[in-house]
Amino acid sequence: MKYVFALAGNQNSGKTTLYNALTGSNQHVGNFPGVTIEKKEGNIKRHKDASLVDLPGIYSLSPYTMEEVVTRDFLLKEHPDLIINIVDATNIERNMYLSLQLMELSIPMVIALNMMDEVRASGNSIDVKKLSCHLGIPVVPISASKNEGISELMDVVMKTAQERKEPGKLDFCKGEVHKAIHSISHLIEEQARNAGYPVRFAAIKLVEGDKPTFKELGITESQTHIIEHVVEDMEKSLGTDREAALADMRYSYIEEICDDAVIKKQETKEQIRSEKIDRVLTHKYLGIPIFFGIMFFIFWITFGVIGAPLQEYVEELVALFAEHISNLMISYDVSDMIYSLVIDGIIAGVGSVISFMPLIVVLFFFLSLLEDSGYMARVAFLMDKLLRKIGLSGRSFVPMLIGFGCSVPAIMATRTLSSERDRKMTIVLAPFMSCSAKLPIYGMITMVFFPENAAIVMIALYIIGIVTAILSGLILKGTIFKGEPVPFVMELPAYRVPSRRSVLLGMWEKGMDFVQRAFTVIFLGSIVIWFLQRFNWSLDMVDDSSYSILASVGSLISPAFIPLGFNDWRASTALFTGFAAKEAVVSTLSVLTGAATDTQLASVLSTIFTPRSSFAFLTFCLLYMPCIAAFAATKRELGSMKYAVLTALYQTGTAYVVGAVVYQVSGLFM
Repeated sequence: MKYVFALAGNQNSGKTTLYNALTGSNQHVGNFPGVTIEKKEGNIKRHKDASLVDLPGIYSLSPYTMEEVVTRDFLLKEHPDLIINIVDATNIERNMYLSLQLMELSIPMVIALNMMDEVRASGNSIDVKKLSCHLGIPVVPISASKNEGISELMDVVMKTAQERKEPGKLDFCKGEVHKAIHSISHLIEEQARNAGYPVRFAAIKLVEGDKPTFKELGITESQTHIIEHVVEDMEKSLGTDREAALADMRYSYIEEICDDAVIKKQETKEQIRSEKIDRVLTHKYLGIPIFFGIMFFIFWITFGVIGAPLQEYVEELVALFAEHISNLMISYDVSDMIYSLVIDGIIAGVGSVISFMPLIVVLFFFLSLLEDSGYMARVAFLMDKLLRKIGLSGRSFVPMLIGFGCSVPAIMATRTLSSERDRKMTIVLAPFMSCSAKLPIYGMITMVFFPENAAIVMIALYIIGIVTAILSGLILKGTIFKGEPVPFVMELPAYRVPSRRSVLLGMWEKGMDFVQRAFTVIFLGSIVIWFLQRFNWSLDMVDDSSYSILASVGSLISPAFIPLGFNDWRASTALFTGFAAKEAVVSTLSVLTGAATDTQLASVLSTIFTPRSSFAFLTFCLLYMPCIAAFAATKRELGSMKYAVLTALYQTGTAYVVGAVVYQVSGLFM
């Protein structure tokens, strides 16, 4: 028999870390909410008959966000054999609110009490046996990040699954809430069983007024009147609303448990340290300037101190490889066409992109440090006031933050937003954050036109992206997306020393993703570009690429970019190929210029751009429609090709306007 276990818990409770420990997987771990967006499944090590499904982190089973919908639907409809509920032991009261709701599903369950090492280090303690006795389910202390208690956890999990032992205690309500739940339970018992819903869970959801449950159970109009009458009596007796009554019921029981089983002498060392650090990093006036200062430092290190020398080293390796292949092909008397395809097409295109890999790796090393330390969650908190002015909440900053890596997961991360309005608006704005695929473009242009001010140019581009998102938000707030953002509530995780494994894994993933794109999309793109710039419409080879197929097509659209300061068909062609992948802009320019060295590249690019127009070109690359993969993600999340196309047109139109403004304004300074 094959067991399927569900891994559920609050956001930032160590869920993905435990998933990696149990399955041997290498899923990304981040010290801020919303890392897991979709459910993931893997086989458990040393238990071939068991698989584990990592569900998105949630705080309740009320389907307000897409994360909660994914988790709730899986638990109710897929019927896993057991739930592993991971609980942050340093914040047990808040975490157990979800635990009580999971118990109501009547699915065998084991609590993995995580971060027990931090509890012990602070002098606090938790009586695991008492906790287990109160809840009626097994509780196992672990430290997922240190791999402590993992084997003991799996022993208990397998035993509980084999015995099919459901939670021993479900009824922890009293008084009027107890009366309401049990009255409704008797009313809908048969319908709940027919729908596959646990009766108590269904009754509580009906008390909450949960619309999906009313629909799934087929509650009749007469039953609805009875339920509403029961709930109104409860609210009148308690002097509070239905949601507050249920929350009080759960937290009262949690308080009873913790009073008996938890000894808390003081906050953990991590929490005390975090409070001290936050006095500076989340300061009302200094917080945002400190953030920009940190980012400037990272860009300076990446593009000046470390990244640039490494990039030059990789360029030399690529040049040596190209020379070796060139000599080899000459010795075998390879035809001129094949020689040109390999040297001027494939190696020039792919090699030009590969040379920027050190910049990607170094940048994401520092970003991983910020993310895993817990600092990026604070940035979302700092940005809430600013984002609220444009009609979004600070929670929208999390997808935008992810957008600095890649627009695809950023667009998918909007599922964490509870408001449909906020979600759609964030999908439109998130691609304005500069993704890592654009770094090679920035590197190429700054190397030629701004070699001494690379860090300043980089921070300026990121600021332009943020400012454009803000201004666009103001426009959209007053037109298409009218309304107010939902209230912003976000847990600020304790600052922690980043895991070496997690940081290295993040660097490896970004590096490998970059290499994969270079040898797939860029490889094929380089061949196509080479062909189009080497042949005319009669399919005759041309010595002058200005007579090629590509030149004739590029010349049709190049006049449109005159307001941005450039009118060269090679530049417009490069922008067009960027729709496939942003790295293709670099490979296209490398193939079209035919530059074999940095000196030759600088010479050719100087005929295409001036410093002013090159910065306008960078601005357009920063803001225009993201790659085709991001477009597909937009279509999937918006549910319509029409809206995806309109979004792409809006982003590209914005890029054109901002690029033209940048070119005209920069004339005052250059």
